[in-house]
Amino acid sequence: MDNITKDQYEFALKRVEELLPIVDDNMPANDKNAVELSLVSDIVIAYEKEHYPIEKPTISELIELSLEERKMTQKQLAYEIGISPSRINDYISGRSEPSLKNAGLLCQILGISPSAMLGL
Repeated sequence: MDNITKDQYEFALKRVEELLPIVDDNMPANDKNAVELSLVSDIVIAYEKEHYPIEKPTISELIELSLEERKMTQKQLAYEIGISPSRINDYISGRSEPSLKNAGLLCQILGISPSAMLGL
């Protein structure tokens, strides 16, 4: 799906919005509306991947978001890892990155997937 124009994208997006209320899970996959929805959805997805890519969060964002989700302070996290609170602050501010050992502990304690921590 190379070289989808903005006009094609906008047409496909409008068509998706028109077809969504018509197509439901009980409709056969070979129904013309279901087939069309699948095709125009692919156009929309391809265009958006190229023109509106979602950037992966940084290590500091991952740590900060995970702390918020767990209602945990930097001090509590530092205690659990066995490092100083200022070191956690360095990670969050982007002044430094955790060692492999500390990255592993951050993943474990904060529930961050190792692949996300590695930026994959």
